[in-house]
Amino acid sequence: MRRFDGKVALITGASAGIGRAAAERLASEGASLFLVDVAREGLAQTAKRCAELGAEVATRGCDVGDEAQVQQTVQACVDRFGKLDALVNIAGVLLLKHLADISLAEFERVIRINLTGTFLMCRAAMPHLLMTKGAIVNTASTSALAGMPYGSAYGTSKGGVLALTRTLAVEFGKQGVRCNALCPGSISTAMSGGGVLPKDADWKLVARATPLDTARGPEVVAGVVAMLCSDDGIHINGESIRMDGGTLA
Repeated sequence: MRRFDGKVALITGASAGIGRAAAERLASEGASLFLVDVAREGLAQTAKRCAELGAEVATRGCDVGDEAQVQQTVQACVDRFGKLDALVNIAGVLLLKHLADISLAEFERVIRINLTGTFLMCRAAMPHLLMTKGAIVNTASTSALAGMPYGSAYGTSKGGVLALTRTLAVEFGKQGVRCNALCPGSISTAMSGGGVLPKDADWKLVARATPLDTARGPEVVAGVVAMLCSDDGIHINGESIRMDGGTLA
């Protein structure tokens, strides 16, 4: 299946995890890719894998929370490929701490990358997506749908991503741009593994996030990304799709 022949996708957070899996999936279906991350080594590895799948690939280091860098990155993508059909916002950070232990600087960093970065990318990409009647896929989390212990900063940022997604869906839907959000849970990635819980964490609270079956790899999310960016998702707009193995069912 090559749903993305002739299509261009910009993916943030592409150096590993869900971002890398999404890039590989779109590459396998014919997309040209502009891959973005601050982790240059991992980004190069993702680009190599996608090129091996036959994709035309370009990369760029970018801090998604930096307005100037975001503007330059989107323009570089359009300069390289001539257009933009899909924006996939996956870049993000995870912080798990007791509320009292989260510094203002830590809270603001999570918001800046997860929420502000998503906003900046959407704003910069929108003029180009309007021209192609393209699609946006943002990454929220099950923590935006239900309480996540020790995740007050993270959950707040992802709740904002859901609100932003719905707003853009309504504002631009009549103009042909769709915007949807993913709400992954129990996905095994380097970021999820790096979310160190407090030493005195209440494991009864943590167990609330246990899936009914088992944790899954990022490829299960990549499949949904591909669907939402393709014409198979043409009638899905303003949706938040939960992928958590039934945890919040």
